[in-house]
Amino acid sequence: MLSKGSYLHIEKKVGDLMKIGALKHRITFQTIESETNKNGFETEIYKDYKTLWAKVTNLHGKEYFEAAAIQKEKTVKFIIRATAGIDETMRIIFQGRAYNITFIDNIKYENKYMEIKALEVDDNG
Repeated sequence: MLSKGSYLHIEKKVGDLMKIGALKHRITFQTIESETNKNGFETEIYKDYKTLWAKVTNLHGKEYFEAAAIQKEKTVKFIIRATAGIDETMRIIFQGRAYNITFIDNIKYENKYMEIKALEVDDNG
């Protein structure tokens, strides 16, 4: 049987980790590639790179007001397991909407999770 102190230690360890089920949304990372169309002109198209599970949250409190001050209030935070190859040149598709990646943080430099801030793309591009 565990002592009261042991329970507190276990709760602290679990509290530091991502809760089971928090990564419940599917997001797709896309890369932009150049392609020559049938008329010989180069066009840029997005191609799916990788689909992952993520925790998705809106900015709130101080973060929201700071973003709103510079017209970036449509910023969303995505948290994923650390994944090689993800960078700021990509975009994210979530629930049919596109988000341009503006910042990637390797949380606590532990290579376990990444927090990605991304700005929703307007319908007109």
